[in-house]
Amino acid sequence: MKRERFDGSHPDWVGDLPAWLMEHAETNDEQMERLRRNLRLARERELTPRQQQVLTLYYDRKMKVPQIAGELGVNRSTVSRTIRRARSRLYRFLRYSL
Repeated sequence: MKRERFDGSHPDWVGDLPAWLMEHAETNDEQMERLRRNLRLARERELTPRQQQVLTLYYDRKMKVPQIAGELGVNRSTVSRTIRRARSRLYRFLRYSL
């Protein structure tokens, strides 16, 4: 019995590969749900009230940094710095929760 080598020289394998990958790929739905849940918890528990407020305006209400600064009566640099620090806190928390 002759063994067939899988070296990519046969052109049929190329067309079937994407279909095979889609059939056999694992979904990451469970991981994404855990990430969303942990992100909600982190926003509630790890951030200061000001950081929560700024992230809500920035991500949830889709406001720009100058708009947030105007609404809160602070400098744009303060808003940017608050967003950066909040992201850093969330990153550190989520890194260890997954």
